[in-house]
Amino acid sequence: MVAAVAGLVLTGCGSESDGGSGGTPSSTPTPTMPTVTQSTPVGTGLPLVVTRTGGFAGFDDKVVIDTDGVATVSSRGKETVRCKLDQSLLATITAAAQQVDWASLPVVKPTVRHPDDMIVAVTANGKTARLEEPRVKAMTAPVTTLLTEAAIPPGKLCKPV
Repeated sequence: MVAAVAGLVLTGCGSESDGGSGGTPSSTPTPTMPTVTQSTPVGTGLPLVVTRTGGFAGFDDKVVIDTDGVATVSSRGKETVRCKLDQSLLATITAAAQQVDWASLPVVKPTVRHPDDMIVAVTANGKTARLEEPRVKAMTAPVTTLLTEAAIPPGKLCKPV
């Protein structure tokens, strides 16, 4: 990616010969390209989607956390509910999501690996990964708390709105 940007920037750099016209500026402005640095943020992680599907119990749960901390929770056979996440849990989830290099994740939907495979997946910044993926390890504890104590069913860490 950096090489591609550098190549585009170098393409725009060339000799601006005035062709002997006595200092008349060129009529075509030199394009400028944004530079990419290591400190360029890869995204905040919110909104974030957590899904839990499959397993022996046949889970089909989905939690969508918006930037305002409101979670939309759907679970097979139940009404969709909305609740406001506890501030400390939201802060923990946000901090964990910011530790993940979402851009490095492949664009691959998690698939069932064996019968009764339970897939817990997180999606942010357009990328999805299984929770056991090493690159999203920071998300393990907060997502587990989200699924067990907050969202499904809405519990003490998520108040109905």
